[in-house]
Amino acid sequence: MSRRMLINVEQGAANPSVGTLLRISDALGVGLPTLVEPPAPKRVKVIRHGEGAALWTGRHGGRGLLVAGTEPPDMLELWDWTLQPGDRHASEAHLAGTRELLQVQDGTITVEVADQSFTLDTGDALTFHGDVAHAYANDGTRPARFTLAVFEPGVGSPSRSEASDV
Repeated sequence: MSRRMLINVEQGAANPSVGTLLRISDALGVGLPTLVEPPAPKRVKVIRHGEGAALWTGRHGGRGLLVAGTEPPDMLELWDWTLQPGDRHASEAHLAGTRELLQVQDGTITVEVADQSFTLDTGDALTFHGDVAHAYANDGTRPARFTLAVFEPGVGSPSRSEASDV
């Protein structure tokens, strides 16, 4: 196979024949199915301590670390939150159908859901609909830590996209 043909295939400028695809897969040492089938999601993904993404940092040093998440359409996120005294994280309403579950690992936090407020101590848990404005705060004098799971069903599905356009 010519170098030019390989470049054209790579750039999407050529529509390769099965024979060309077989030569490419042989050269790469993979079977034709591996070359042409869409990648399958990994059945197991290990995220080591410290590999999560810190997506929020508080004024007093707290942080929200996205530890792990699943693929669409039904997304589930696992977060590790630390709130220093005086930290507060306010969240806008998520898409309709979103649910949140959290458990306090250490300290005391206040969770505001719409017009309600809940004070939670170590070991306490709370579930709520995340499709309303909500916030997490540490009004205490020592750091607090909690684990949060966020479930968003149907992310990216046509019905969800249409509903969010309204």
